[in-house]
Amino acid sequence: MHAPSRHGAARTAPETAVGTLDRVVDILDAVEAGARTYTDITRRTALTRATAHRLIRALEQHGFLSQAGSGGYALGPRLLSLAASAMRELPLRDLAHPALERLSSATGESAQLYVRDGDERVCVDAVESGNELRTIVAIGAALPLTRGSAGKVFLAWSAKDDRRRLLATLDDDDAARIDRMLATTVRRGWADSIGEREAGVASVSAPIFDPSGSVIAAVSVSGPSNRIGAMRGRRYAPSVTAAAREIEAALGVART
Repeated sequence: MHAPSRHGAARTAPETAVGTLDRVVDILDAVEAGARTYTDITRRTALTRATAHRLIRALEQHGFLSQAGSGGYALGPRLLSLAASAMRELPLRDLAHPALERLSSATGESAQLYVRDGDERVCVDAVESGNELRTIVAIGAALPLTRGSAGKVFLAWSAKDDRRRLLATLDDDDAARIDRMLATTVRRGWADSIGEREAGVASVSAPIFDPSGSVIAAVSVSGPSNRIGAMRGRRYAPSVTAAAREIEAALGVART
């Protein structure tokens, strides 16, 4: 038995010669489709309670499932790490690079592409500004999610429990301030930051969505804060969001 997808259609995962693997995938499919409690998972997968309990515990220990407070189970952080690694192997970087070059040319600033890896964001591609004074983010650099505009993008569209957990690592005032900024980010579709991650550096970022509506990456421009101030950040936002839509189109994501 296979769980329905988030869109309601039944997922037809293949049956293989490795029965245990098939049952593990059934559990992950069920949780992805919205099953949260132990009872929901057993009902959707038709596994015995003993088998479901054994496999769920193993998936928790390996980080593929996690406890979502009183809400039951959720997909775990290990899947985020695997997704980030897979994204580096998939053609995202190659497909996005022309858009990064155009973004850097249009704004005169450095452009970056980030994917999420656990509790960090990783730069998977970058185009440097031709200005003598510019920001440089090395490909492969791992940066925090709680600082900078790209971090806000990933936090703004993350699950509530995940966002709450990360904001809890900050002091109360900082967490409240960022939480308000995340609501603004979702409303306007882009984020900005001035001097959050590094003094004198500002950036503007926009989300890149997959066909299911999940954020798979963030595209950014960054530069000295005396060139990218609050007002100029707003002026750059249309170029950044246009680059995000261009990358989505290259990935085959149709927007309505």
